[in-house]
Amino acid sequence: MEYVQGLPKAHKKSAKLKIARRIIFIFLGSLLFSLGLEVFLVPNQIIDGGITGVSIMLAHLTGLKLGWFLFFLNLPFLFIGYKQIGKTFALSTLFGIAVMSVSTTLLHHVPEVTGDPLLAAVFGGIILGIGVGMVIRSGGSLDGTEIVAILFNKKVPFSVGEMVMFLNIFILGSAGFIFGWDRAMYSLIAYFIAFKMIDITIQGLDESRSVWIISDKHREIGEALLARLGRGVTYLNGEGAYTGEDKKVIFCVITRLEEAKLKSIIEDIDESAFLAVGSVNDVKGGNFKKKDIH
Repeated sequence: MEYVQGLPKAHKKSAKLKIARRIIFIFLGSLLFSLGLEVFLVPNQIIDGGITGVSIMLAHLTGLKLGWFLFFLNLPFLFIGYKQIGKTFALSTLFGIAVMSVSTTLLHHVPEVTGDPLLAAVFGGIILGIGVGMVIRSGGSLDGTEIVAILFNKKVPFSVGEMVMFLNIFILGSAGFIFGWDRAMYSLIAYFIAFKMIDITIQGLDESRSVWIISDKHREIGEALLARLGRGVTYLNGEGAYTGEDKKVIFCVITRLEEAKLKSIIEDIDESAFLAVGSVNDVKGGNFKKKDIH
């Protein structure tokens, strides 16, 4: 195997491809975010949550360009993110925010797509959410609010999610005093849609499920899942806390669309089998690829 500076050449190439992929997705995500802001939300006086919402309101009140506020208001939180999360996160976030700031400035004079505030809130929220989701999935961020929440989470009895929610309720509520209460309500719609789209973008539409099955007929169930569902299974050793008996636990990962069929297969073999199904955000490695069903 050929080595380059102490590392296999294949590893070097793989690392460069990962960095390139991260840069491309952060760039595209930041561009989509800017598009959602300047073409849908800002022309209709609808804001997003977090530092972005504060920036939109300050740009409206001062007449200065939105891109300046997006960049400089996020800078302090970049430093906090570097201390709390790490260098890679900080650099990815800096790149994303820089692209977002420049893009919003360049797109500022692009005509709005619609003057209907409801359509603007819906489609602006969708585009914003996809953009933010792409950046987060690539290891960056476009807003300092979550970094603030992580910092204060150590000092107050609230979770990061609760802190983000409190901050955004305050920011979105403030829009009512500046743009009117109808625009504040449209902003809530846009924020909710963007929030859901972030989850969908990060997790994917085809969300995976982890399945845990305990049954005395574990071998039959395992073979049936392999043959009828095309999914590999793993047998784990377990022990009943009450009886002290040895138990076999079946573990496998399926897609959301396969869940109903899996339950049907288990019921056909053992109606009394214990079944637990949970959500999985990401699956890598192993032999997750679906086998052919004969």
